[in-house]
Amino acid sequence: MSKDSVRQLLNALSVALALAVNILASTLPLNGQNTGEISDRFLVYFVPAGYVFAIWGVIYIGWIAFALFQYRAAEKESPRLRKLGYAFALSGVFNAAWLFCWHYNAFGLSVIVMLALLATLIVSYLRLNVGLTPVSTAEKWSVDIPFSVYLGWVSVATIANITDYLYLINWDGFGIAPQVWAVIMLVVASVVGLLMTLTRRDSAYTFVFVWSFIGIAMKQAAEPLVANSAWAAAIVALGLAVYSIIQRRRG
Repeated sequence: MSKDSVRQLLNALSVALALAVNILASTLPLNGQNTGEISDRFLVYFVPAGYVFAIWGVIYIGWIAFALFQYRAAEKESPRLRKLGYAFALSGVFNAAWLFCWHYNAFGLSVIVMLALLATLIVSYLRLNVGLTPVSTAEKWSVDIPFSVYLGWVSVATIANITDYLYLINWDGFGIAPQVWAVIMLVVASVVGLLMTLTRRDSAYTFVFVWSFIGIAMKQAAEPLVANSAWAAAIVALGLAVYSIIQRRRG
């Protein structure tokens, strides 16, 4: 079996593994606990409303689209997909591992695994040179957009995961109120969105932030400081996403 065939197979198996574990996490559920129910234990403010997690459906479709696209005859020896290597396949393993950590209450380990997942997605994104490499419409919708959406969501999820763990260990936040820390995290995420706009003009990535920030505003409606900041961040992210689209069309 050639290296290209091995890479294709591992990518497909990784998608199958991650999908299977995600489905089992919800249907069994793993360790008798629902993913959202566990999240609700943490009284933190950088958490969106439950409906926001529906984005996983989009991510799943993206995984499948990529797995099928890479099997096209014309893509088997694609220099771009060869450069991706096994980074994406490894991300599926980390995705599945994170669910086991989360559902079995290994929250400290879940942070480490989440950071590893984020790292593999960043490596994948950079190796694919998303946003800077001209691609066909099919490749844009099967590779670039799925990776942008997935990375965008994991970027937000990593902040939330770390926030949950700090709450668990009773971190005092250097005396800064939790609501203020939530605002700080919103600012940090917005800066990341700005950088992605300036360097990649990646509207798909930024739209994930819009979706997430609106969800935070809805969830934290009882906390005006957090809710209003989240609405402001959502407006900024939306502006960045629209700017990215306009600049791409002009380019």
